[in-house]
Amino acid sequence: MKSIPPRERLIFALDVPDATEARRLVEKLDDSVVFYKLGLELMMAGGYYELLDWMVARDKKIFVDLKFFDIPATVAAAVRRLNGRGVTFTTVHGNQGIMEAAVAAATDVGILAVTVLTSLDRGDLDDLGFQCDVQQLVLSRARRALAAGCRGVVSSGIEAEAIRRELGERLMVVTPGIRPVENRVEDDQKRVLTVERAFEAGADYIVIGRPIRDAADPRVAAEAIQSSILATCGKA
Repeated sequence: MKSIPPRERLIFALDVPDATEARRLVEKLDDSVVFYKLGLELMMAGGYYELLDWMVARDKKIFVDLKFFDIPATVAAAVRRLNGRGVTFTTVHGNQGIMEAAVAAATDVGILAVTVLTSLDRGDLDDLGFQCDVQQLVLSRARRALAAGCRGVVSSGIEAEAIRRELGERLMVVTPGIRPVENRVEDDQKRVLTVERAFEAGADYIVIGRPIRDAADPRVAAEAIQSSILATCGKA
């Protein structure tokens, strides 16, 4: 496995209503979480860049997950706004031209290409007009991401194994939809894996939100996941 500090392999999805709540939760989690994902909900709440800068000043690693999807010039302009801000990863969700424009615009930000959202299953792909199975679509997008020069992909752990078989270690694999326990009925994630299984399948990082955020003690929940990562990944 890549030489990534084990505690950095957990990316916590900071999906909360506003920046005030985000700061409160970051302070509560303290050193149990190093890496955070900042998504659309916080962007629309206001104070996104101020929060990002506040977290970087506290030595947190940041994954800006806004899934840029627009004409290539607009995506490139958006990516350039992230250069020099201490952002580790950001996401694009588009065709070859969009991915190439994002990669060309990035100086110190790793571009991750979204393959297939973990909230989608075969029926959802039918609704969207994709006449292939999920794994075929994920592999097609991963090949294109590699050709475009992306740092990695966002993929369910279910397809991570296939990506590793076909592309080896040439792409980072960031895996959302991780559930430390059996998936709940009300959960909107459909293609999920446990922490251990995701890393065994080839994930480099895992993204976890609600199992930490909604725990009685988020820090205890995060430390339990960190222990599972250490046991699975060792001292990589």
